[in-house]
Amino acid sequence: MRIVDAFGPGKPPVISFEFFPPKTPDAEARLFETVAQLAPLRPTFVSVTYGAGGATRRLTRDIVARIKREIGIEAMAHLTCLGHTADELAEILDALTAAGIENVLALRGDPPKGQTTFTPTPGGFAHGAELAGFIRGRWDVCIVGAGYPEKHLEAPDPETDLHHLTEKVANGAQVLITQLFFEPQTYFAFVERARAAGIGVPIVPGIMPITNVSQIERFTSMCGASIPASLRELLAGVRDDDAAVTAVGIEWARDQCRALLAGGAPGLHFYTLNRHHSAQEILGLLRAEGRV
Repeated sequence: MRIVDAFGPGKPPVISFEFFPPKTPDAEARLFETVAQLAPLRPTFVSVTYGAGGATRRLTRDIVARIKREIGIEAMAHLTCLGHTADELAEILDALTAAGIENVLALRGDPPKGQTTFTPTPGGFAHGAELAGFIRGRWDVCIVGAGYPEKHLEAPDPETDLHHLTEKVANGAQVLITQLFFEPQTYFAFVERARAAGIGVPIVPGIMPITNVSQIERFTSMCGASIPASLRELLAGVRDDDAAVTAVGIEWARDQCRALLAGGAPGLHFYTLNRHHSAQEILGLLRAEGRV
C-alpha cells in the first residue's frame, strides 16, 4: 500500500510509528516485541530510520521488509543522501523495491557525528529534494518528505526553509511528516504557511511523548524544536522520577493530539524511540474518546 492512498476525505486519521534500527540481536528482539505490542492499535504504517553505518543501513531494509512480511503492517524505509553516490542509492532502492517496499522517506541526512555541516558525497546529492527527484524518475514508490514547523536548524530563516519544502513537493514528495514539536499552534501555523506557498499534500504532525528530560533536551537542541515554558515547568518538578516524567509526557502528548485532530490534522506520527508504552496509552485514550 502506498501511504498517500491512506489520506482523503472521509478516511480516518492516519496513525504511524517510527522506529530506529537496533544495534544488537537483543535490541532487535526487543524492537519486534515493541512492534507486536503496537500492532493491535492498527497503525496505517510504521517507518524505520536510516543509520550511519553500513550494517545499520542494511538493517533498515531488512527490518521494514520483515515487518511488512511477518507482521503484516505497511512499512516505510528512511533513506538519506549521506555517504552515498547516486549509483549506491540506486542499488539500495532496487533492493527495497525488490523486497516489496512501496514507501520511502527521502532525507538529506544529518552531518556525521562531530561535524557541524553537511558535505555532499561526490556523485551524490546535497538535499532531500534532489533525492526525491532522483527516486521519482526511476522507482514507482510513494515518496515522503520531512517538514520543520520551527524551521530546519541550518536554514537561515523560515522563508528559506519553506522554499526548500516546496522544492521537495515539486520533486515528488506526496506526503510530509513534521519534525517533533510541542504546541499545536506551531503545527497549524506551519500548515497555513505551507498552503499559502502552494503545498497541497498531506502534512502529518510528528509527536514525541517525553520519557526522559535530559534526552528530550538533547533532541530538541539537535533539531531546533523548542520546549514550551509550561512544559519545562512540569518536567522540572519530576525530572529525576522516570515514571512521573513519562506520565507528564503522556498527558501532554494526549492533549496535543486532541487539539491537532480537532483542528484537522490528517493523522499522527509517533516517534517511539523503540518503546510502546506511551504510544499505547495515548492511542488507547484517543480511541476511547472516538478520535481515531
